[in-house]
Amino acid sequence: MSDKNTSKPLVLVDGSSYLFRAFYALPSSLTSPDGMQTNAIHGVLNMLDRLRKDYQPDHMAVIFDAKGKTFRNDMFPEYKATRPPMPDELRDQIEPLHKIIEAQGYPMIVMPGVEADDVIGTMSKLYDGDVIISTGDKDMAQLVDDQISLINTMSNSFHDRAGVIEKYGVPPERIRDYLALMGDKVDNIPGVPKVGPKTAVKWLTEYDSLEAIMQNADKFGGKIGENLRESLEFLPLSYELVTIKCDLELDVSPEYLSFNEENKQLLAELYQKYGFRTRLSNLQSTSDTPIQLKPEAVGSNSDSEEIGIPEIEEIKEVDYQTILTEEQLDSWIADLKDSKLFAFDTETTSLAYMDARVVGMSFCIKAGTAAYLPLAHDYVGVPQQLNFDATLAKLKPLLVDPTILKVGQNLKYDRSVLLNHDIELKGIAHDTMLESYVLDSVSNRHDMDTLCEKHLGHINVKFEDVAGKGKKQLTFNQIQIDDVVQESDDPDVEATVTRGAAYYAAEDADMTLRLHNFFWPQLKPRQSQEKLYREIEVPLLKVLSDIERNGVLVNAEMLAKQSEELTVRMKELEQDIYESAGGEFNLGSPKQIQEIFFNEDKLNLPVIRKTPKGQPSTAEDVLQELAEEHDVPRWLLEHRGLSKLKSTYTDKLPLEINPQTGRVHTSYHQAVAATGRLSSSNPNLQNIPVRNAEGRRIRQSFVAPEGFKILAADYSQIELRIMAHLSGDDGLVEAFSQGKDIHRATAAEIFEVGLDDVQTEQRRAAKAVNFGLIYGMSAFGLAKQLKVSRTEAAEYVTKYFKRYPGVKHYMEDTREKAKEDGYVETLFGRRLYLPEINAKNAMRRQYAERTAINAPMQGTAADIIKVAMIGVNDWLREGTSNTTMIMQVHDELVFEVAEDEIEAVQSKIIERMVNAAKLDVPLVVDTGLGINWDEAH
Repeated sequence: MSDKNTSKPLVLVDGSSYLFRAFYALPSSLTSPDGMQTNAIHGVLNMLDRLRKDYQPDHMAVIFDAKGKTFRNDMFPEYKATRPPMPDELRDQIEPLHKIIEAQGYPMIVMPGVEADDVIGTMSKLYDGDVIISTGDKDMAQLVDDQISLINTMSNSFHDRAGVIEKYGVPPERIRDYLALMGDKVDNIPGVPKVGPKTAVKWLTEYDSLEAIMQNADKFGGKIGENLRESLEFLPLSYELVTIKCDLELDVSPEYLSFNEENKQLLAELYQKYGFRTRLSNLQSTSDTPIQLKPEAVGSNSDSEEIGIPEIEEIKEVDYQTILTEEQLDSWIADLKDSKLFAFDTETTSLAYMDARVVGMSFCIKAGTAAYLPLAHDYVGVPQQLNFDATLAKLKPLLVDPTILKVGQNLKYDRSVLLNHDIELKGIAHDTMLESYVLDSVSNRHDMDTLCEKHLGHINVKFEDVAGKGKKQLTFNQIQIDDVVQESDDPDVEATVTRGAAYYAAEDADMTLRLHNFFWPQLKPRQSQEKLYREIEVPLLKVLSDIERNGVLVNAEMLAKQSEELTVRMKELEQDIYESAGGEFNLGSPKQIQEIFFNEDKLNLPVIRKTPKGQPSTAEDVLQELAEEHDVPRWLLEHRGLSKLKSTYTDKLPLEINPQTGRVHTSYHQAVAATGRLSSSNPNLQNIPVRNAEGRRIRQSFVAPEGFKILAADYSQIELRIMAHLSGDDGLVEAFSQGKDIHRATAAEIFEVGLDDVQTEQRRAAKAVNFGLIYGMSAFGLAKQLKVSRTEAAEYVTKYFKRYPGVKHYMEDTREKAKEDGYVETLFGRRLYLPEINAKNAMRRQYAERTAINAPMQGTAADIIKVAMIGVNDWLREGTSNTTMIMQVHDELVFEVAEDEIEAVQSKIIERMVNAAKLDVPLVVDTGLGINWDEAH
């Protein structure tokens, strides 16, 4: 052993942990010149660079899991058995990453039969000095002691012994007890059912150890006590499974983990092969000897610089101010007016935008410097705040000035809240949520906390950190403005700081500006995406805000009556089901449904399909197939449908009527669906059924006020029209251009009959083919839908492609281009990445191929209606009409129109919707009028 190293720590890197996290955190669009995904390699290499720069260690190693089973599988064969297989796109990156790491000179360890955790555990305990373990794995917290600490470079978090206690609620020596109690679904480690972190901490606080908890298991009451007693048999095994081995026989002592000399020639070849342009350039510029490379490959594809990813601004010290005086306010207003762009955020009393009132605002002009302006905090002992009304009046000119540019995160909400105070936020130049969404719509999380952790490596102060959780959670006006510093009686223990409202709010503004500085350099050079963002997504923000605030009238009495009728019908169905089944059972329990449906002594229905565990499946499609021949599954499906309608709409809609406006105000979500389609919640307007009587009755409760009518304007067959345009197929273009019934025309071709001789069933089959093909339906799926043989369905498809060859060519070309580019685009430049388009797994690859064909059509349809909404809204805001836009649902816009201006308004709306895009076929808009939505649809 060497003398204790007191200056530089040993750095041990959990390579496997970062490999997975980088793969899922970084864009799948990072690829090598030959199309191989390289995002995980990028992430791990960047993390290693940062560690080496921050700690400048003499001793360091990168440890990865080896292939194959470990001693834990011998202990428990089901260990990690439920984990999904590693994606091919990640597996393909492992060997190249290992080669690059070794060529860079890092000691790398891959030890068969054990996990990386065990190698790290043994190394850390053997080393005579300070150890930094770089990992994102919570299991490693058990290793922490006075010399061993954890750092997570992806979240910028550091944990010593005190940090572990603060984060987990238990000391490092109790982490194994804590983990064993909870179990691990990912690794298939059994724990105590329903025991989560809070319960585990509570039990360990009271009994100190897992052993003591097990010895006192008979003292635990209720269901959780039963769960504990039923788990006693497995808890010792769980404890062993989560225990990191620290006594392995290693081939190398940690003191000998020194860096090797870089193999620059090999490194250059690897950087070139996998498209790391910046690394290659830096290597060439610093190399003492010439590096020989194949000239044709230099400068190809996708280093992070190629897609415009900037250097992340390092977060060091920040200057977060609290504005409590007129002098401070005036100074900030002057600076905000002079700025080219400032970040802006509101803190409010509620998430419900129609009810929320401003509590305070935060601003940021320069990353790292931000301010919070508290205006309506009202807890006991709150410091003197500036006058609410006078301050808003002073800020209003700044906020309504369209020439003073603002950036925010989900500014639709802030705009709506300010309108509650008669301030219309203008000058909305950027929204970081939308920037993220346009850059990568496949990532379905675009909230600030996720974006900061993913792209900036920064963990924000969470709302729960300052407001608490559950029933005791405070509203923002009740949160203390200043940080709370709690000194320790122990002079060796640092004081703890609980962040207050000012820090939380200022950080939001600061991080918003940092996110914009990260996203905008990537988005700006991409002309089509930048135009989509600037001309559609950002303007649409204001349109959606207007529609939300307009709201829609809902007849609560009609819904209450329907709820009563649904209750009666559901009870009738329950009685029919119980009588046929020979007794009552839980209609929501798959296990009990299995027992009733498939037991020889019960209904003895045929088993259509089995679950992975070998049980008869009760999935929706299985029940639908059974319902064709048997009453009970048909009644069960009807009961489920009615139950969902009742709980989601007839019971809930009346509760969502705003008492101030008397209307229901939904929330539209711009940054959710990968294809660009809008979604809505509270209530979800997209899912109200239109094909059954119960759904139509719900739509009948959406009514027009006196003197008005509901006008519904719906694009006719828009995705098929887009298919005609994209494919350029002469037959499709001609049919739409001549105003033919496209399904009848297709039926005439498939069934070889005259247009006038097409039967209803033939048209229905043709419709299924038309829509099925654009959604990637196979002949098997078509046969199932039409209830014909697979051969007959395949013949329909063959005849379709023979009649419309341009469609087939489009599909083939689109698949190939998607495989080359890794994405597809709409007519407006919306890009949908397809990380699995080249997957080795056939099922996943085929799904990506179907998505590649459908996404440009569905996405273009979404873009078109967004353009139409902007155009119609611009016209409505001119103020020449009493019409208001009240809903957007799929391809339909819904309006309230004054009865005396219906004709003029109808023509204006149709005109703007028809002209939202120029296609090779005409866009057609169908309209309807009525006293309610159903009548107008």
